[in-house]
Amino acid sequence: MTEMLRRAAKIADEVLLPAADEVDRTGTIPDGHFRRLAEDGFYGLVAPPEFGGPGVEFTEFLQVIETLASACLTTTFTWLQHHGVVMGLATTPNTALRDRFLARAAGGELRGGGAFSGVLPVPPRLRAARADGGWSLTGEVPLVSGWGLVDVLHVSALHEETGEVVNGLVAAERGPGVGAVHELDLVAAQASSTVRLVFDGLVLPDERVTSVVDRAAFLDGLALGVRVDGALPLGLVQRAASAVETAGRPEVADRLRAEAGVLRARFDAALGEPESLPGLRAECSELALRAGGACVVAAGGGGLLRDHPAQRLARESLFTLVVASRPQVKAALLGLLDAPGGRR
Repeated sequence: MTEMLRRAAKIADEVLLPAADEVDRTGTIPDGHFRRLAEDGFYGLVAPPEFGGPGVEFTEFLQVIETLASACLTTTFTWLQHHGVVMGLATTPNTALRDRFLARAAGGELRGGGAFSGVLPVPPRLRAARADGGWSLTGEVPLVSGWGLVDVLHVSALHEETGEVVNGLVAAERGPGVGAVHELDLVAAQASSTVRLVFDGLVLPDERVTSVVDRAAFLDGLALGVRVDGALPLGLVQRAASAVETAGRPEVADRLRAEAGVLRARFDAALGEPESLPGLRAECSELALRAGGACVVAAGGGGLLRDHPAQRLARESLFTLVVASRPQVKAALLGLLDAPGGRR
């Protein structure tokens, strides 16, 4: 086990898991969770070593996500959004912006979230228009997590005249150009502070722009994120299998773990085949759905009680069916769930 994986396991066991039910019940993530992740170097996992990153391999990054998600999906999902900010700063040609913010982001001093879903639909929900010294953003981003918990958002908007996606950092706060903030009532991960943002001429100055890229290239760049997002449901399967085993059904737990292992290996082997990734991402959530259901069944009637972790895991599996999804993932999931007699 590497040093970062050892730290992740320690945080999962000592900090996240003991508080997971309380986070779900109260809809609040203790700030101490994020401080501990920052202190142990987890905000800079994808940062270049010269900016404070630990130099972890991609597979190790995925293992860290699984480990943390197996303890508290809500905290892990909220923290995971930060890495889009770090990657945007690490790869930007805007060196002044990188030098100003990347080290702070890698250390967790500056916390970030993502706001890119407004460019995924056709037509786009968030548009960019050229303005003096920058861009004017108008429209909405349907799902933005970490509102009130993060300092900046890495926002993406489509410039319809050129078909390019404009990306940059904006303050994660109410102010001029933020037309409305609609708080969302989620069935799971409510503590992620997820909102729908409406922008009305929000100014993105040129000095805060990380990149301007063709939409097709932008979407291609999201392909790797499908694998990252798949680590969340695989983490849930880990925890559900442990709960099923504790409930006295080790043979069911073993089958869930074995299926997760096979799926994980297939997913990693397919990283060079972008067209196959949505289907594999769908399989991860479908497996988490079955694992959450098995957890409730193994627990029996007690699993329906609000304070029982089985029902939380089942609800969180629903969360992974939709969050950070893509049209191709949705289509693949519906195919799996609609298969007569089950896909097996």
